[in-house]
Amino acid sequence: MKLSIAIPTYNEEKNIGFCIRAVYDWVDEIVIVDGTSTDHTVEIAKKLDTQGKIKIFIEENPPNFLINKQKAIERCRGTWILQLDADEIVSEKLKKELILAIGLNQKNNFDQSQPIAYRIPRLNHFLGSPLRKGGQYPDYCLRLYRNGVARIPGTSLHDQVQLTSQKSQVESLKSPLLHYPYPTFEDYVKKWMKYNTFEAQELAKKGVTPSLFNLILYFKVYPLLWFVKTYIRHKGFVDGFPGFVFSLFSALRYWVMYITLFEISRKKS
Repeated sequence: MKLSIAIPTYNEEKNIGFCIRAVYDWVDEIVIVDGTSTDHTVEIAKKLDTQGKIKIFIEENPPNFLINKQKAIERCRGTWILQLDADEIVSEKLKKELILAIGLNQKNNFDQSQPIAYRIPRLNHFLGSPLRKGGQYPDYCLRLYRNGVARIPGTSLHDQVQLTSQKSQVESLKSPLLHYPYPTFEDYVKKWMKYNTFEAQELAKKGVTPSLFNLILYFKVYPLLWFVKTYIRHKGFVDGFPGFVFSLFSALRYWVMYITLFEISRKKS
């Protein structure tokens, strides 16, 4: 078996079909770890499995979805693993690059002169438009790697794939992975609130508490610095209204984190 796809899912009925159709015909295996979805995610995946390539495992839905992402990786049997989210689509150009990359690495044993992992640029879409500025592109992610050489710690929502050897050769592909995380603004706000709540809980675990100093940091300093960084320095204004909204709400997340931290602190006291 050459290539496995690892996908964690939870209530992804709007996305999973597009994700699977883009890779189904040319991969060997698709491993889905579903966090007990309450919609039709699992049923859609099963209907699309016309060749017996899809393996579905049902797990709990942890607050940190990276835990299920790691479980999907661990269950892959292919020589290579392409890690995807359900709201990501492999374009035809990227497909050709992926096949070429795997074809150049056909040796059974690791060859130090050949890459064992590849970074893939990701083109994020928001309010129906691609975000090419604001620090959102190329958004390189380590997504294609040999089985057994990478893992996700899962200690934070921001954890990235880590290679087991720091000396491993890593290269970058050119064609972007298409990312559609927010079909509607309502979907964006729901995920935005979920991530901010999780971040506030992590801050509380680290001993961060409400105070005048932190109030100034989270209501003035952090939001202002972030907005200037993404909208001005990284030219988020080039992406028009979607770029403005994305930079604005990315900055305002600090307000929500602090307010949630305040609520957590009051409950403890």
